[in-house]
Amino acid sequence: MKIQPGETKLGFIGTGVMGKSMAGHLIDAGFSLSIYSRTKEKSQPLLDKGATWCESPKAVAENSDVVFAIVGFPSDVREVFLGDEGMLAGAKAGAVLVDMTTSEPSLAVEIYEAAKAKQVHAVDAPVSGGDVGAKNAALSIMIGGDEEIVSALQPCWEAMGKTIVYQGKAGSGQHTKMVNQTLIATGMIGVCEALLYGYKAGLDLETVMKSVSSGAAGSWSLANYGPRMMGNDFDPGFFVEHFIKDMGIALAEARRMQISMPGLALAQQLYISLQAIGHGRDGVQALILALAEMSKIDWTSR
Repeated sequence: MKIQPGETKLGFIGTGVMGKSMAGHLIDAGFSLSIYSRTKEKSQPLLDKGATWCESPKAVAENSDVVFAIVGFPSDVREVFLGDEGMLAGAKAGAVLVDMTTSEPSLAVEIYEAAKAKQVHAVDAPVSGGDVGAKNAALSIMIGGDEEIVSALQPCWEAMGKTIVYQGKAGSGQHTKMVNQTLIATGMIGVCEALLYGYKAGLDLETVMKSVSSGAAGSWSLANYGPRMMGNDFDPGFFVEHFIKDMGIALAEARRMQISMPGLALAQQLYISLQAIGHGRDGVQALILALAEMSKIDWTSR
């Protein structure tokens, strides 16, 4: 299989916070693109760049050699890939269907097997890097599926991401993303608690950041989410409700593998409390609001 701009017809499903940038990079790389999203208005910038609108995931697949999708929840993935109007219903033999949603490893395997029965290739390729990584084409892409197909997709991966790693058979990309989310989940607690401590101690948080962000305590979350927390910027680069979903998947896999993950369980409970006070559609950095409330700190008015 050879994939290259001007010859390979691509499709993209899901043009939300991250998908719109990712799809835009594929157009910029010279690929023709058919698109579908539940809210057509979100796709208008892509249509203005030359993308073709389709009325269903099935129609996208009918018009494409390779289709990428990044949607919300496993139920959305199932509908988009396996539903009556889903991609597999419209895919031709030899087509490639790529799920870039963070979803269940078992569902990735199910899609792979269903696709294989129709002589279609399926790849799971969840991403990390949030809205900033998507905008800058600097995503980390974790990939599971047949290595030959994954390698053929390299021009597409390079248009969207910076760290592109093949992890193994179907489902391996999703398992790797669970490792990623586990690392972020407990790290976010530390970022929030550290900023709350610094504030209550009377320190200037921007000055504190100069000391701690470049040493052993530094992290991607501190560098990228810390300033947003300090600036009361809770716009979603990644939704709280989606992060809760991801942690639920990881905890379910942990139970299946009979391993204890108390740190991840704590993080999920804290995020559920954040959702309960009305921040499910905010960005994950809003966690500081839930932790601040526990100590009766009015973070946004400090």
